[in-house]
Amino acid sequence: MSAGMLILYIAGFAAVLMTLLWIWQVLKKDATIVDVGWSVGLIGAAILIARYGAGDPVRRTLFAILSIVWAGRLAAYLYLTRIYGRRTEDGRYARMRAAMGTWAHAGFFAFFHAQTLFVVVFSIPFLGPAMNTHPFPTIWDIIAIIIWAAAMTGEWTADYQLHRFRSNPATKGKTCRDGLWNYSRHPNYFFEWLHWFAYIAASVHSAYLPAAISGPIIMILFLFFITGIPHTEKQAASTRSDYTRYMREVPMFIPRLFRRRQP
Repeated sequence: MSAGMLILYIAGFAAVLMTLLWIWQVLKKDATIVDVGWSVGLIGAAILIARYGAGDPVRRTLFAILSIVWAGRLAAYLYLTRIYGRRTEDGRYARMRAAMGTWAHAGFFAFFHAQTLFVVVFSIPFLGPAMNTHPFPTIWDIIAIIIWAAAMTGEWTADYQLHRFRSNPATKGKTCRDGLWNYSRHPNYFFEWLHWFAYIAASVHSAYLPAAISGPIIMILFLFFITGIPHTEKQAASTRSDYTRYMREVPMFIPRLFRRRQP
């Protein structure tokens, strides 16, 4: 199947998924599920690309599994931290609902279906390995697996350290500096960005290498200009008295490896 048809399949799947999740929010009056929706959409995208991609079957299956593990971990983390056990809508979406008033359901319909575009955009890098016809394995495949493993380890570690810090009542209202958080203000985002380079390495020798290169570019644009870092930093600075000092002492994104300042 051509890459263009694959993208259309993914768009159709994501549109159906987001419609179902929108119906869920209508019934529950809680739009928080959208945070999980786009990562679940990427699981479906990885499966479709593995099934219908034209590249080496071993490579496209392996990297589909790696993509599913990445997106599944993200979906599980978002569900456990933002939805599970909560009886109220996330504050971001509660404010959106209040601002939209009687147009809330229509507004959220558009918002949910914006996630369809995100699923399509973030599935494009998956095409690189899936359409790579060069026989597996190559040295670039090994490098790709190493990058993926390092990035996932870093992201899991950062999320665990932050969860452990927030679970301690004694640290309420304070800024986490445990482990990786003393080297970067956003180590989870950094390793999330690093993970996309695995698809570039696995796409060497492929005509779809540019599709894979789009991954880290798209992610950095989202993190710095659309969502992620600006919102997180603004919220943290307004709620934590020690965050301004933290911003002075710890790099925002790329970890400082050779010099560590104590809080």
